[in-house]
Amino acid sequence: MIAKAFSSDHADWQQQASKYLTTGNYTKAAQLYEQAIIADPTVQSNYWHLGLTFLLQGQEIEAQTTWMLAMGEGEPEQIDQWAEELIQVLRTEAERRQSIKDYPVAWAICQHIREITPANIDNLLYLIHLSIQLETFTGDELTDLGVIELLQSQQTVEFDTNLLLQVLRSILNYAPLTPSTFEFAQACSPYIPNSKALIKVLLSAAHHIAFTRLEFALAARFLELCLQIDERHLEALWLLANCYQKSGQHEQGIETAKLAYSICQNLPDKIFSNFHLLRCLMEAGGKWAESVLICQRQESLLESLFEENPQNLDQGRTLRLINSTFFFPYFRDTPKINQRLKNQLSQLCQSNIEVYANRSFSQQKIAKASKPLKIGYLSSYLRTHSVGWLIRWLFHYHNHHHFQVYTYFVNYKQINDPLQDWYIEKSDQSYDGGFKGLEIAEKICRDEIDILIDLDSLTLDISCEVMALKPAPIQVTWLGWDASGIPAIDYYIADPYVLPESAQDYYREKIWRLPQTYIAVDGFEVAVPTLRRDELDIPGDAVVYVSAQTGYKRHLDTVRLQMQIIKAVPNSYFLIKGAGDQESLKNFFIQIAEAEGVSPERLRFLSITPSEAIHRANLSIADVVLDTYPYNGATTTLETLWRGIPLVTRVGQQFAARNSYTMMMNVGVTEGIAWTDEEYVEWGVRLGKDETLRQEIAWKLRKSRHTAPLWNAKQFTREMENAYEQMWKTYFISSQG
Repeated sequence: MIAKAFSSDHADWQQQASKYLTTGNYTKAAQLYEQAIIADPTVQSNYWHLGLTFLLQGQEIEAQTTWMLAMGEGEPEQIDQWAEELIQVLRTEAERRQSIKDYPVAWAICQHIREITPANIDNLLYLIHLSIQLETFTGDELTDLGVIELLQSQQTVEFDTNLLLQVLRSILNYAPLTPSTFEFAQACSPYIPNSKALIKVLLSAAHHIAFTRLEFALAARFLELCLQIDERHLEALWLLANCYQKSGQHEQGIETAKLAYSICQNLPDKIFSNFHLLRCLMEAGGKWAESVLICQRQESLLESLFEENPQNLDQGRTLRLINSTFFFPYFRDTPKINQRLKNQLSQLCQSNIEVYANRSFSQQKIAKASKPLKIGYLSSYLRTHSVGWLIRWLFHYHNHHHFQVYTYFVNYKQINDPLQDWYIEKSDQSYDGGFKGLEIAEKICRDEIDILIDLDSLTLDISCEVMALKPAPIQVTWLGWDASGIPAIDYYIADPYVLPESAQDYYREKIWRLPQTYIAVDGFEVAVPTLRRDELDIPGDAVVYVSAQTGYKRHLDTVRLQMQIIKAVPNSYFLIKGAGDQESLKNFFIQIAEAEGVSPERLRFLSITPSEAIHRANLSIADVVLDTYPYNGATTTLETLWRGIPLVTRVGQQFAARNSYTMMMNVGVTEGIAWTDEEYVEWGVRLGKDETLRQEIAWKLRKSRHTAPLWNAKQFTREMENAYEQMWKTYFISSQG
């Protein structure tokens, strides 16, 4: 009778059992499956489901016993088939649990599947995916579960390659730095037929590892894996060249950038590849002759682009183009020409940004005469970086009663950086926009920011994209670099010295000159020095000159002038410090020294110090610091003056060639300011030979700490805030008209 009843109502009782199972009434479900087994013991699926109900109640022994009894009487072929059926029942329930985010139960079920079939790759992948969702993944699972070993065995095993790609993506998002992650990516590569999808996943991970985690060498390994799949993939080559450069593999970076340029098929890509090559050469340092040729080619390519004037560039190409004029100020002090190129390129890029974004955030905001102004600061460098060190004083002294401070982080770094955290604490609101310029612009617009301050300029394409969309009624560039030339930017912050009076003739932005200085700090942290003259084999009575700059700033002509100074000052030594290819830099300096009649024995090459505070402490070894030209020091100049060390600087016409000039004027020291190459050498020699003059300058610099505008960040903040209020007043008046 029971058998007949269950036979006639088979669909009903199964539906009822399934309902009990999904609603968590496992006792009722178990009763139905037990009755079904009594009614027809030959239906194996009832045993699988009955065991599942026990498992879900935590009765693992009962579950396993039920399954084993059901399989006990079968032939080997039957047992294999029944095992597959059981696995399918368990997997279906695991997937259901995952869909309702019941990850612990799903994970437990997959563990039981693993006990039945340890080499089931799909199940192992599910286990890994679930451990990520449970946030328990450590990376050890990849080896402990044997997934990598199974993939590396290259046995012909059928499994879900889409699931494999999904799990790879999840691991790269969750734990990209775990050592086994790269090994897993390598093992996955041969099995994923969709090579474009795989490269996209690897590229995204490499970008994150490089620019968010700052692990450039590891990012390079993932990019090398991309190129094993497609050796002519331009995006992978561009990023790889950058990662090689950032990880100190300069020759590999240069060769990779050359390869990328050689396979480009269109003008925008050629410009970007040429820019990458120029950056690799400049970062390495010492590649002067080749760098000059590549810079000339860059200008020629840009002029061709301006003739074409494309108006339908996609987002990727537009953003890659936007900072392509970046290196011209490092080669020449020709601001009219440089600024024209910047203005033309920025105009072209803004036009294309407006097309692909399909909107501009430009708004006719109703201005209120009096209210707390919302000031937004946009940057990727509100962290341990020159910009981060300098702007912190403005944040420290900001009047939060009259100004609401919003910070918009481009790519908030996922590293331990106390200064980055400090900026969040000092902000009324902060936002991490990643690399999504359009979303950052949307957020700025929703926040109704009154004045948006761009701290990146052409150093970052995403910031340029945001500014080009005009998400705030007043937009300003300050501090991070020279003006970008983007039409949507209203003002560029300067002072009476850092730009000549004629600069407005070729700047698109209105130059807003603060009354004294465009930057001020209260000082710098200084650690214990790690350099000694005797350890460098320098006599105690020697005159020590120092130059500490990146490879970008090592201009051939300026290095020649520096060698002329060393030659003219007896018992003098030149200490050279900076990032780059150390062997290339040494050869560069030694060749120039020998050509100018200076023995290489008088040169010392210093390694990079572990912290900024130690670097500042080590400056005390210098009698005189020799500045670079046509691109001066900025933070390095401030540090030199704060440490009371005489500086020789060559003043030019462009912003980059007048940084040290304005800083020296704002500490009341004119000794060492040179307006010609001849004066640069004269000041260098005079300061080297005249110890009394050096002492007088050092004394002036020490006294300036208590009186000079450069060291009065509180007063500077009031002047910046006054500028904001005046900008808003101007906007208010114009909006009323």
